[in-house]
Amino acid sequence: MTTTALTQFSHGGGCGCKIAPGLLSEILAQAPQGLVPPELLVGTETSDDAAVYRLNAEQALVATTDFFTPIVDDAYDFGRIAAANALSDIYAMGGTPIMALALVGMPIAKLPPDVIGRVLEGGASICREAGIPIAGGHSIDVLEPIYGLVAMGLVHPDKVRRNKDARPGDVLVLGKPLGVGILSAALKKGVLGDAGYAEMIRHTTQLNKVGIALASLEGVHAMTDVTGFGLAGHTLELCRGAGLTATLCLADLPLIDTAVGFARQGIVTGASSRNWSSYGGDIAWPSQADAWQQALVSDPQTSGGLLVSCRADAVDSVLTTFRDAGFAQAAVVGTVGTAADDQVAGTLRFVA
Repeated sequence: MTTTALTQFSHGGGCGCKIAPGLLSEILAQAPQGLVPPELLVGTETSDDAAVYRLNAEQALVATTDFFTPIVDDAYDFGRIAAANALSDIYAMGGTPIMALALVGMPIAKLPPDVIGRVLEGGASICREAGIPIAGGHSIDVLEPIYGLVAMGLVHPDKVRRNKDARPGDVLVLGKPLGVGILSAALKKGVLGDAGYAEMIRHTTQLNKVGIALASLEGVHAMTDVTGFGLAGHTLELCRGAGLTATLCLADLPLIDTAVGFARQGIVTGASSRNWSSYGGDIAWPSQADAWQQALVSDPQTSGGLLVSCRADAVDSVLTTFRDAGFAQAAVVGTVGTAADDQVAGTLRFVA
């Protein structure tokens, strides 16, 4: 088996490769609007996790695509992470995946066939865990390795969980701890040990299957997954979609301890600062908070956790559902509210 460090070929890795949210909004604002049939329940209007198309009274198709350059050097792990990340969008809508198509871009002259094969094996292993086939795909010869999936799933139209359906008084619950992007930065710098790497792989390959059960709980109004824009960016999307505000408590955020240590040393991703530059103007940040905390809330999460907006009396059920599914660090992180005198709709506030 050929050993090749995949990250040497990529300028960024994982969801840190995403175009910064401010620039993305500018680009999308210039894109022409196409046909919007009544069956399209979820489209591009609120930057949701996937498109949803109603097939009949009992079924809606959930469709999404996600791909990126390597976040790790190991080809098999890269494939696993990319596949888990793509399928997360289906789960975030409350859907059950039914099949996937592989998206493969590889520098054929630089990567041996067995390395490319290991990427595909890794992706296939996650799809087997999800209970779905990889039914086809497309491949091209490119300068940087790219892998991901087109994923499709089914959901009852009444159980679609959009990111725009949060309600005033809701409580926000986060399923996975923050810090994956920081661990990837430490890996690139050669300072991430074996234990830290194992922790990174454990979080990034854990499927968000729990989204199916969460969507069926009474009182769960909205869901999204926290990925490339960080917790702050994806919470802002939820606020903007609902025309509400949110308050997140820094002391309550679940964090990867190893990532906190690196962040305190200044080992963070460039994407976190790009994220903050894009949306920091819509965030009230406490003066006593530290720079490393800001880096963590804007840290791009690859295959990150589900962020759930639910009624206060549903919190115990949501936390139990998360923990029964193996998300031991799931935690209440904040609340949703209406615009107050010191906070306008579509904005976010952090408190220490």
